[in-house]
Amino acid sequence: MVSSAMINIIAAAVLLLALFAEHLHARRVQVVARLAFGPSGRPVWWARAAPTARAIALALAVWGALILWQHDPIEANEMPDARASRQLLVVLDVSPSMNLLDAGPSAEKNSRGAWAGQLLQGILDRIDMKDTRISMIAFYTKAVALLQDSSDKNLVSGLMDGLPLYTAFKAGETDLQAGLDEAFTMARGWARASTTLVVISDGDLTKPVVPTARPASIADVIVIGVGDPSRATSVGGHSSRQDEWVLKSLAGKLDGYYHQGNTKHLPSEVVNRLTMIAPRVGDAISMREAGLLALGVGGAMLGLLGLALMRFGVRREYRAALAGPRVARNVSAAGVNS
Repeated sequence: MVSSAMINIIAAAVLLLALFAEHLHARRVQVVARLAFGPSGRPVWWARAAPTARAIALALAVWGALILWQHDPIEANEMPDARASRQLLVVLDVSPSMNLLDAGPSAEKNSRGAWAGQLLQGILDRIDMKDTRISMIAFYTKAVALLQDSSDKNLVSGLMDGLPLYTAFKAGETDLQAGLDEAFTMARGWARASTTLVVISDGDLTKPVVPTARPASIADVIVIGVGDPSRATSVGGHSSRQDEWVLKSLAGKLDGYYHQGNTKHLPSEVVNRLTMIAPRVGDAISMREAGLLALGVGGAMLGLLGLALMRFGVRREYRAALAGPRVARNVSAAGVNS
């Protein structure tokens, strides 16, 4: 793959070569200037800039084509870096209440767990997996690490597909505190301010949550609530609904952001501010747009400049003088034929 610096060098070399070629061409045109442009030997004022404009257009087209070649919109299967600089740590509620069908924006509701997977997918789609790793902790009556330092988005999506993971735990009370403790233990060994912590739950808890001080590695915290917050549904002998107060309180204790996500995805401005969203993703998109613009402008200038010079590059009076004898010949020929 050609580097950006090399692309700039190639475009500059094309510009210099084109300017040199235009200079040679101008010297040849000067010999027949009076024949081409009339007694003054000079074209109209704007046509004098045509050689420079043509060279710039060629350089723009080459630069744009190389940029588009470098920033292919089709995602490539690149090997992830051995050492990741960013971490996404997901703490997921897998208690039986997460299987209740009261989540999602459509009339036909999804289970809370399946909708939580779609909410998380909105974050996964924005991650540059070349230098990001994903870890996941599931909690019910205790906490279990399902993934650690994974670079496989599909594996994470599969675990978030509404599977009844609570069957792997002993029945009992939901312990969010255990999930946070396990997450903090895992995150302590990571680089400072490298981690985004995402907690997804319906807040249907019986035990209070008193989180310890979060590790220095955690830069961002998002608490996402799923489940209908206004209407309760019966499960396991009790009524369950999303407890917004519990989840908002948790977000406040963790100095994080709470999102009532039962019907809406995370706002784009929130996702864009996350540490594990690589800035170069947005840069690549803008560079591709710049490449498209450069190729379009350069190609249009090259295509239209020649036509414009043919039609309007000569002074009007000289064009009329050239057209006079031609008209006279046509009239004479018409008289002979008649």
